[in-house]
Amino acid sequence: MKNRTMKTLALIGAAILTVGALTACGSQSVESTAPEADVQTEAAPAEEAQTEEAAPAEEAAPAEETADLSGTISMSGSTSMEKLANAVAESFMAKYPGVTVTPEFTGSSAGIEAVTAGSVDIGNSSRALKDSEKEAGVIENIVAIDGIAVVVDPANTVAGVTKDQLISIYKGETKNWSDVGGADAPIVVVGREAGSGTRGAFEELLEIEDACAYASELDSTGAVMAKVASTPGAIGYVSLDVLDDTVIALALDDVAATPENIKAGNYLLSRPFVMATKGEISEQNELVQALFDFLGSDEGKEVITGAGLILPD
Repeated sequence: MKNRTMKTLALIGAAILTVGALTACGSQSVESTAPEADVQTEAAPAEEAQTEEAAPAEEAAPAEETADLSGTISMSGSTSMEKLANAVAESFMAKYPGVTVTPEFTGSSAGIEAVTAGSVDIGNSSRALKDSEKEAGVIENIVAIDGIAVVVDPANTVAGVTKDQLISIYKGETKNWSDVGGADAPIVVVGREAGSGTRGAFEELLEIEDACAYASELDSTGAVMAKVASTPGAIGYVSLDVLDDTVIALALDDVAATPENIKAGNYLLSRPFVMATKGEISEQNELVQALFDFLGSDEGKEVITGAGLILPD
């Protein structure tokens, strides 16, 4: 009897130990799964962050597509616009490596003729377009304003002339520098060739078209600079942005040829720099449209002002 009682008690004790062990295992299982749940919860924000970071890359896609532009833009025309045209071409090609911009410098009238005929995309002109050119469907896209500086050789002692004196010099009526306050030396009148935008603007602004008595008519801005710099008594006119210390720029009616005076409207000899197109810009191919978009951007404006030119209103 006693032995049965002891066996019963032993069985009961074993059962209690088994239940306790099972309870302990269950508790350990709950504790071990809890951290896993926490890890999953914490991982969710990281996944959301990755999604948010990926979004800007999708938004940037259009810019990458734009950078894939490829092809060629041809322009020709004004030699006075050589510095600007080269700077624009260089900057635009750096921005769009797949595009080639080929500027040629043939004179304003030749550039307008080329764009009218459709042989180039853009005709560069350093003068306003004539009514006949506009009637042919050419659009005057003014990209900058330039001044025309009147220059003399570096030994000349004259600091400036009046508008009337300048007119008289170019018409051949005043022939000696002593007549305008300088040394007793003949005046050598230098200018550009017929068809030059600089010549057209200069003569139009002074109202002396077809009335000038040129000793030399040269086919580029650089040639005029070189001729005046090396010729005693010479006088010529060049684009303001090419001025250097090889010549002296004369004041006109006591107003110096500076960007500030031109922008303020105080200096007489100023003219537009035109990148003409056959038809509106919106009618051009995507490369030409992209070029004009570039010119209107902050980056493009820096290129224009960096060339010593004034932004149009």
